[in-house]
Amino acid sequence: MKNLVILGGGYGGMKILHELLPNELPEDVMITLVDRVPYHCLKTEYYALAAGTISDVHVRVAFPEHPRLKVKYGEVIGVDTKAKKVELLNDEAIEYDDLVIGLGCEDNYHNVPGAEQFTYSIQSIGKSRETYQALNNLGPGSIVGIVGAGLSGVELASELSESRKDLHIKLFDRGKHILSAFPDRLSKYVENWFISHGVEIINNSNITKVEENVLYNNDQPIHCDVIVWTAGIQANKIVREMEGEKDRSGRMIITPRHHLPHDEHVFIVGDCASLPHAPSAQLAEGQAVQIVEVLKKRWKGEEPPASFPPIKLKGVLGSLGKKHGFGMMADRPITGRVARLLKSGVLWMYKFHNG
Repeated sequence: MKNLVILGGGYGGMKILHELLPNELPEDVMITLVDRVPYHCLKTEYYALAAGTISDVHVRVAFPEHPRLKVKYGEVIGVDTKAKKVELLNDEAIEYDDLVIGLGCEDNYHNVPGAEQFTYSIQSIGKSRETYQALNNLGPGSIVGIVGAGLSGVELASELSESRKDLHIKLFDRGKHILSAFPDRLSKYVENWFISHGVEIINNSNITKVEENVLYNNDQPIHCDVIVWTAGIQANKIVREMEGEKDRSGRMIITPRHHLPHDEHVFIVGDCASLPHAPSAQLAEGQAVQIVEVLKKRWKGEEPPASFPPIKLKGVLGSLGKKHGFGMMADRPITGRVARLLKSGVLWMYKFHNG
C-alpha cells in the first residue's frame, strides 16, 4: 500500500483531499494527513477571531472521512527526504511514498529586536486565540498598536474598531499610504473609512525595536497596551531548514509540476512554495488541483503534463468591519457593501462545499 502523506490541513491540503476523496483514490493508495489541530481552519477569518466578533467554531471545518484516510494529530519537526520519513515531536516517524508539504507560513519579524517576544500574532489559530484574550481583556481607553497595514492588518484594525469602540487603535504602515499593493483608489477609500472610525494611521513607519508595551517607531518610543504584528510572512521553519533553493522569504523553488527539482516525490503547496503571485487560499487550491493531476497520472503509470497553464486567480477581497469592504475582481477595484457581501458569500460557499 502506497502512502501519500500531506503535511498541513490548510487550503492546499484540504483541496487535495476533496479532489481525491471519496472516489478518485486508487485502491493501493492511502493518505496520511498530519496537522497540529484535528480540523481545517479558515485562516482568512483569523482577524475576526482575534477581534472577538466570531467564535472559534466559526473558523473550523471538519476534515473529510474515508477508510483510507488517516488523520494524525501531531507536530512536524523535520523531513528526511533521503529516508522518505516525516519526523514528529514525541511520536514515531511516518514513512511516505509521496509527500505534500503545506505547512503554511510564520510571521517575518525582519530581525526587529523584541518583535517576536513582545507582540501578538494571527498566523495560527492558537496564536489568534491568544491575541483575542489579550485584546478583549483590555480596559477602556487602552492603546492597541497594529504593525503592518497590508490585508491582515487592515482587516484586524477595522474589525477591532467596530467591536471595541472604546479602544485607541494605531495602525503602523511603512509606506506613504496603506494597502500599497492595491490601486490608490482602494487605499484612499480604506484610509477614509479608518479616519471616520477613529483609527489612527501612522505612515512612513520604521519599527526599530519592541519592548514590553513599547513600540519604537523611527527610534521614538510609543506606548501600546497590546501590539499585534502583521508586517510580513515567511515560509514555515521546517521548509526554511530543508535542503534546496529558496527565495528571500524561505519558500522552496519548485518545478512546473510543483515538486522539488531534485525530488519528484516531494510537492510544495501554498505559503511554502515560491510562486509568481502573493500567497493566498486561491493559489494553494489551484496548486492542489494540479498536484492531484500529477499524482493520478503517476499512479496509473502515465507521464504527467510537463507543465500547466497559469493558475487563474479570481481576485482579492477584504473586509472593513461587518458592512463594508474592498477588493479587486477581474482587475477592477470594488468598494463598499458589495465587496463585503461578496466576501461573505465566498466564505459561505467555501463552508458549504467543504463542510
